[in-house]
Amino acid sequence: MSPPDRAGPPSAPVDTATLTYGRVDGLDLLAERYETPDAAMRLGRAVVMVHGGAWTSNDRLSPDVLCRDFAAAGFTVFSLDFRDGRNGKHPCAVQDITAGIRFVRARAAEFAVDPDRIGLIGSSSGGHLVLLAAIQPDIDAHRGTTIAADVHAESLSAQVCCVVALWPVSDPLFRFRYARRAGREELAAAHRRYYRDEAHMREASVQRALREGEAQRLPPLLVVQPGEDANVPPQMTLELLHEYQNAGGSLTYLFYPGLAHAFAYHASPDTARLGAEVRAFLAQNAQP
Repeated sequence: MSPPDRAGPPSAPVDTATLTYGRVDGLDLLAERYETPDAAMRLGRAVVMVHGGAWTSNDRLSPDVLCRDFAAAGFTVFSLDFRDGRNGKHPCAVQDITAGIRFVRARAAEFAVDPDRIGLIGSSSGGHLVLLAAIQPDIDAHRGTTIAADVHAESLSAQVCCVVALWPVSDPLFRFRYARRAGREELAAAHRRYYRDEAHMREASVQRALREGEAQRLPPLLVVQPGEDANVPPQMTLELLHEYQNAGGSLTYLFYPGLAHAFAYHASPDTARLGAEVRAFLAQNAQP
């Protein structure tokens, strides 16, 4: 994935601050907090944002355009750094993301947000990670990261009230085999960095977890798929929709014809339209 274009002014002023939300293996895990400086405009709702990058690249500032969009509209956004194929193997990233959610919940009063109204958004490989965190927020395999909050944070749930998956790589094994057939060696190599082997990729499949009854929760889900996405095969996304609904989950699907993978990392009218539709979904699914 190419570096994001962070140009383009937000629709309203936005303040940012860098926070440490966790620590693991001697590594401080950082979150970038975005919020409007006008306290009267804040909605008291948190969004935890998870970047993409094939589990091997980018950082908490990569989705800056979207983070500023949501913050300008009144959400308090926490965009996370987390371990990935550069310094770990699956499920290390999900462990860090659930720690980030617990961090926000534990310090909700300080951040002036409702601990029961935390939304979760991820794109590409980040879409895969947020789906796993959303449907399996409290399993032992998704714990282990030390949280930079009070001692009770570990006992809190990492459940969210809704989840948004933007062009998610929901089945790593499916995408790995697609990448090899398509001659996309850079994508296949990224899979090999974050997963031990194909069995490990299969284990990480959201579709498999849903199909085999492993979901703890099924929060309302919004899935967005660009029409010219060369990184996420449509069949994989359609299988995700089928399995989520078949498991009893409620979902909304948005298709953006003519647009490429990760288009919303760049400021554009299409990104602004996506931001508005995601905000509407968040507003409609405010309950835990």
